[in-house]
Amino acid sequence: MDSITRIIAAYDGQGVHRTGTAVDDASARWLAGEIERLGVTPQLVPFSLDRLDVVTARATVAGVAYEGLPRFDGPATGPDGISGRIGLLDSGADIGLAVTAARGDRSVEASRRARGHRAVLNVTLGDPPGLTPINADDFTRPFGPPVLQLSNEYRSALERAAKTGADATVVIETRRTPAKACNVTARIAGRKPELPPLVVMTPRSGWWQCASERGGGLVLFLEIMRAVKAAAPARSVIFTANSGHELGHLGLDHFIHVEPGLVKQAHCWIHLGANFAAAIRPQVRLQASDETLFDQARAAMGTEGVTPDVETPVGQRPRGEARNIFDGRGRYVSLLGGNGLFHHPNDRWPDAVDAEKTAKLARAFSALAVAMAAG
Repeated sequence: MDSITRIIAAYDGQGVHRTGTAVDDASARWLAGEIERLGVTPQLVPFSLDRLDVVTARATVAGVAYEGLPRFDGPATGPDGISGRIGLLDSGADIGLAVTAARGDRSVEASRRARGHRAVLNVTLGDPPGLTPINADDFTRPFGPPVLQLSNEYRSALERAAKTGADATVVIETRRTPAKACNVTARIAGRKPELPPLVVMTPRSGWWQCASERGGGLVLFLEIMRAVKAAAPARSVIFTANSGHELGHLGLDHFIHVEPGLVKQAHCWIHLGANFAAAIRPQVRLQASDETLFDQARAAMGTEGVTPDVETPVGQRPRGEARNIFDGRGRYVSLLGGNGLFHHPNDRWPDAVDAEKTAKLARAFSALAVAMAAG
């Protein structure tokens, strides 16, 4: 339990974990140090991106200014902004108003692609109030009108303005800065290198401090590494903790590009995804590519008294980075969940984290990985 609290507290204390930032770089080097503490040799594998830096992100509606955050896969407005009447989404107004959860909404994406508005204000739902940004899956292919994301504390005022067609101006100024981010990788060699390897992956970046969103994955990543090393596995085990999660899985895409063929060649991918460490309105979701892997994961969790709250059916495209493996027709087991503070700035250590549940899952998935690596 001490190692769990130490890791998540340290990660939380580093700051805002957005890809390609100074915090992201420092966090990569910290994780590499934690891997070295286990007697394993880490590698920092850089990849390039044009980091989006926000200069101005503001809407003025009926004379009131609201600060927000742009969608990172949409364009800017320029310094003069876009002005016009505000109305509800798909109303035909110059500026549309949408209200969505942090996972986004298909109606907003459809409106963006149809360019139904010159700009969009997107109130993101959160409880307590707060800005819960939507992941930029199309970061490298921006599209649609400019979108400004705003905290739901402004929802009532903006909905009133939309119903009356109030005057509004949206100003989004950004700059693209050439930058580097790092995947943190390691390999524990197996006694039978001819066997297909096991891959353990977790994202390590996000919009805010992400204590429960990302912290659980990092804990399990290190605990699995500790257990596998001690077990002297038959098959090699590859570990990768990737940046770029919130930007369309940039880091995992780079890892797969560097390791061509690994998606299909690997014995299995263990995906340690978001939120399973959450204490606020938690949920544990299990995903797997086939029923045999589901059975193995359920059995391992059952020994620790943990039962999945929900399971993604076999054949359905999974959530999180497991979708990259699904799309490449690889085998995977994936652990993630729900979180009342998903993408919320209040996702902080210690209140947002269930350390006891995280410890149980760490033991369960360490045992699962050791069994898979045994041959």
